[in-house]
Amino acid sequence: MKAKELDKKFDEGKSILEHFDLLKVRRPNLEQKRVNVDFPIWMIQLLDKEAKRLGVPRQSIIKIWLAERLQKSGT
Repeated sequence: MKAKELDKKFDEGKSILEHFDLLKVRRPNLEQKRVNVDFPIWMIQLLDKEAKRLGVPRQSIIKIWLAERLQKSGT
């Protein structure tokens, strides 16, 4: 199928998933890698307090704050 045909089908609201091999789908630069980081207890307590206030897991707070800082620094 040509790209124009695929675009048309998508624009019409039809499913185009049958044209993709979902087992091979990748999200470049968004793959995950587990790392271990040690934090002092006071920092974990504050992270947990903020996470609870926002209704999200501690890990989400850490990821968001790190991403914001990295974007600010231009890295």
